[in-house]
Amino acid sequence: MLWYSLRRVGLLVLSMLVAGVLIFGMLRLLPGDVATTIGGIHATPAQLAAIRADLGLNRSLPEQYLSWIAGVARGDFGHSQLNGTSVGAELSQKMAVTGPLILGGLLVAIGFAVPLGTWAAVRHRTRAGGLANALSQLGIAVPSLWLAMLLTLVFAVELPWLPAQGFPADRWAQPATALRSLVLPCLTLGLTEGAVLFRFVRSAILGVLHSEYLRTARSKGLPLRQALVRHGFRNAALPVVSVLGLQAATLIVGAVVVERVFTLPGVGSMLLTDVANRDLVKVQGEMLLLVTAVLVIGFVVDLIHRLIDPRLESRL
Repeated sequence: MLWYSLRRVGLLVLSMLVAGVLIFGMLRLLPGDVATTIGGIHATPAQLAAIRADLGLNRSLPEQYLSWIAGVARGDFGHSQLNGTSVGAELSQKMAVTGPLILGGLLVAIGFAVPLGTWAAVRHRTRAGGLANALSQLGIAVPSLWLAMLLTLVFAVELPWLPAQGFPADRWAQPATALRSLVLPCLTLGLTEGAVLFRFVRSAILGVLHSEYLRTARSKGLPLRQALVRHGFRNAALPVVSVLGLQAATLIVGAVVVERVFTLPGVGSMLLTDVANRDLVKVQGEMLLLVTAVLVIGFVVDLIHRLIDPRLESRL
């Protein structure tokens, strides 16, 4: 397990380096010029050249990349090309919103999908089980934007229990107020992704219910619930964990949309604003952070697979 973990860490670092090269290269293909954005349309060629020299844009692309990636390795994501603010410091502030949003959405998805998916699988021959399955299909078809508006209409307009938009300016200085601001966004993320996860949990549990080893456990006198806990859940967890990893990565992408709908000052809103302003240093730092989060999720899923299934220990 230790040797495998070290190999996966090395692969993770290599993947991050490749992602850094791709992000840096693709952003340089975008049209526009940050020097023109700063200097304005009436800036003279000499003024634009001075701005590019001040920002280091007159250096070759390999030099710019090496300077940026060396700073990232030290924890320095550079400074905004427009206002000179520290990208790392701003990312830390934004992650104080985006991080809890993604975690809350994931907890909602798991809390909704795992128990209901298990219940629907056990009762798949009943009308209630069939109804739950049909509702999950409806949940998959519902766009997150429409669900966000529906939740806002019900819980912020008709029943003014929760704020419709925004986040406290002092962030988490008042935890209760901050949490209330994240309830609707977390429900929007969690319910849409939970409907997908529900289908996989139900399918995995159905496979376990029809397995030979569960029939053997039942034939020895174990009740269904006890047989599932002892023998079923661990086997059903393998495909569910894989899907859960994909869902966590999808939540990161979905957070960008949800932050705009609920006007949350997170990384997603920051990314869209910086793309529009063509602040490349900030954009590449934000994209590298999001890509790294997805890669780390894949790394964690691989380790969990090997912990759940000892048979994988024999594979390189």
